[in-house]
Formats: sequence, structure tokens, C-alpha cells
Amino acid sequence: MFLSDPLAWAQSLFQSAELGDFRRTQRLVQLSAQLAAHSGQSIVQSLQSDAEIEAAYRFIRNDKITPRAIAEAGYRVTAGHAQAFDCLLAIEDTTSLEFTHASVADELGHTTSKKYSRGLHAHSVLLFAPKEQEVVGLIEQHRWARDINAYGQSNLHAKREYTEKESFKWQRASEAMANRLGTHMAKVISVCDREADIIEYLSYKIEHQQRFVVRSMQSRHIEEGDNKLYALSETLQSAGERTVHVPQKGGRKARDAACDICFAAVTVKWPANKRGESLGLYYVGCKERGHQDGLCWHLLTSEPVTTAEQAREILEYYERRWLIEDFHKSWKSGGTRVEDLRMQSKDNLERICIILSFIAIRLQQLRYLSLQTERSKQTPCADLLNPTAWKLLWLKVEKSKPPKQPPSVYWAYQSLGRLAGWNDSKRTGVVGWERLWQGWFELQTILEGYHLSRSLYEEM
Repeated sequence: MFLSDPLAWAQSLFQSAELGDFRRTQRLVQLSAQLAAHSGQSIVQSLQSDAEIEAAYRFIRNDKITPRAIAEAGYRVTAGHAQAFDCLLAIEDTTSLEFTHASVADELGHTTSKKYSRGLHAHSVLLFAPKEQEVVGLIEQHRWARDINAYGQSNLHAKREYTEKESFKWQRASEAMANRLGTHMAKVISVCDREADIIEYLSYKIEHQQRFVVRSMQSRHIEEGDNKLYALSETLQSAGERTVHVPQKGGRKARDAACDICFAAVTVKWPANKRGESLGLYYVGCKERGHQDGLCWHLLTSEPVTTAEQAREILEYYERRWLIEDFHKSWKSGGTRVEDLRMQSKDNLERICIILSFIAIRLQQLRYLSLQTERSKQTPCADLLNPTAWKLLWLKVEKSKPPKQPPSVYWAYQSLGRLAGWNDSKRTGVVGWERLWQGWFELQTILEGYHLSRSLYEEM
């Protein structure tokens, strides 16, 4: 029961954390449960007494508790859940966390092209089961602060060793996943955007028989055709059509793009300034018709693609990349508001960042299930909200006597939005992050009031 019982969720995730003392593990469980029950609120707002607040800050400041130990407990649980699925997408990407709190700024690095921005970078890997349409959990996250003294030295990038570059993060993530998943890594397909189009990374994946779908960043030299990848794609016959929904972003309007798909086996060469054996891969292209600057995807994959159906499957995998962006929204702006943290040191900051990242996953799991409209309409909300919670939500939103049987997950999702003032003015049926978690917080307040009033009544 992910939402209705934050304590049960926290226990299932962190009770095996190896922190050197079982009392620290107990404190981790309690703190995580309290933060999960008050998503988006500060530590002070989430806790109920001065003693709890003091205990939480002692935990956060404890140098004997490493951020890695907290994270590994959560990764082990995700790895355990992963064993139930025959196909998993490891969707990964990097985001920056910018903090303005002065006392910790000196330990952080620049996050943007602005020299005086301060924060962390985080590369996260989310496991998703495409057949079951389920967000499984967070399997890896690496956080780092850039060296402030190296600002403006991008011209030295080519002279550094591959393992010393920031771009090594893709291989580091795969190594960490393989260590946690063991033989089940063979069921995992890494799904990455253009930043992962690095010849060393692609070579590592092939050498270790790890599966992947990577969007191409450049027209690489190949052994086929006229020796350039994108030029070859122009010569390929259409293998069918595919409609891709392009969401609204900035000044761009949302639209459904009619695209041609194509595919071919390719042999990718190493750049002239590097040495290595050519890589036998498959290429899948998706290009919008009638738009010179329209949607255009060039994908490289280790998966065999010899039919149009297999090409469509690769495109479906890549289209799931939005889930990692959704996680970033849940972690940053829409759910836990991680960038609002105010800590006294980088390690303190990381300890809470990790806890909030798992809470963000928890929130995302509800939202994704709710967005699967047909499935969520058929699924009772009893798996997400306990009887007291959904009945109080019904009374508050529907203003009538609750039914005997629990309503659907879809009803619960929209009702949480309505509790926060959402009215579906755009007629999309989609509740945004802000309204959804504001509604969740309102429900927690109602529940706390209900339980308090009951306890006072019983004492009388």
C-alpha cells in the first residue's frame, strides 16, 4: 500500500540498510516515513515534535552514516523486485540540482553555463517493465559536484582519459547495475539519449553483452554504403508508418507526428583519433513526413532488428524515455522539492537527497498507474489507499456517503487533484505534479485530524 501506509513502505525499502547500528536504521525508516507522508514539506514541517526534529538532524549530520549505505538498501529492494520481470528498460539520464543556501555552496560545483551557479549533478537509472507497464524502481544514482576550479576548461576535455571524464557516468551506471542484478542483467535494455553516444560506452556494452538503445548524436562512419550513418538512412526504404506524439514544450504546440520508420544492420567504425574494433549494431530511424526540421530519431541498438515489427518495438522502448524526465519532475519541482533543501554540508545534503529520490519514485509509481486510464479504471484504489483514507477522500470530494466497495485508482488520482483545486480545464484528464501532491498533502492533513479526534474521543 504505497500511499496509505508510508511506514510500511519505508520499512520495506530501508529496513535492511547497513548503517553500523540498528538504531540508525530505525531512525532512517522513521524519517523516511515521515517525509513520505508529507511530500514536498521541509523536515521541520514533516515532523511533529522538537525531539523528532533533533533526532532527524542528528541522523543527517552523522558522519558514520554514508549516503552510499542509504542508497544501497533501496537499490537492493529494486533489484529484488526486478527478478519478477522478463524484460526491463533501464532508462537513464542526468539532471542538475541547484542550491542557493550559502553555507553549503562552497562544497558544490557549477551546474550551468553561469560561473556562480552552485549545486550537484545526479545521473539516475530507473527500471521500467514495458510488458507489465510498471515503474519498478531506482536501481542506480551517482551524484557529484563539478570542480569549480575547472570551470571554462572544456578545451582540455579531449586530453583527459575516458575514465576521468564526466561522460564515463554511463559506463559507471552499467557497471553498478550489473553488480546488483547479476545474471538478470541479461533481461535489461539500457535506454539513453544522445549524450550516451560515446564510442567507448557502446564498445563496453557490446563487449559485456549488455543490451541497449542509444539515440545517435552524430553521423558516425560506418562500413556500409557511402560510409556515413545519416547518409545511409536517406537511402533506406520506408518499413512502415508510426505516429509519435510530440508534447507541448515552451512555444511548441503539441502535435501527432506522422513518421516513416526504417532499419538496417550497420558496422560502426571508431573515430580516426581512437583505436578499437568496429561495432556490429542495428540502426532504426524515425523521421517525420513533410517537415524538414520535424521529429527525427536515429537510434543505435544491440537488439536484432530485421523486421518492421522489431523496429517499432525499439521505437516504443525509446519513447519511454519521458519516464526519467517525469522522475526528475517528481524529485525536483512537482513532488519532493529537493532543491529547497537547506543543509550545512554536502554529505548532509546527499543523505536527504537520496531519501527524497526514493520518495519521488514512490510518487511516480502512483501517477504512472493513474495515467494508464483503462487499467486504472479497472483497479480498486484499495491497493493505494486504506479504507479510512479513500472514504474520507470520498466524503470531502463527492460530499456523499461512501460506497461499500472501494472506487478505482483513476477516481482516487483525479479526486486528489480536485482536492487541490484541479478542474481539468484543458480536458486532458491529467493532473499535474503540483496539484496531485498538494492534494495528497491535504488528504494526509485530513487523516491526521481524523485520527487525532478519534484518540481524543476515546480518552474522554
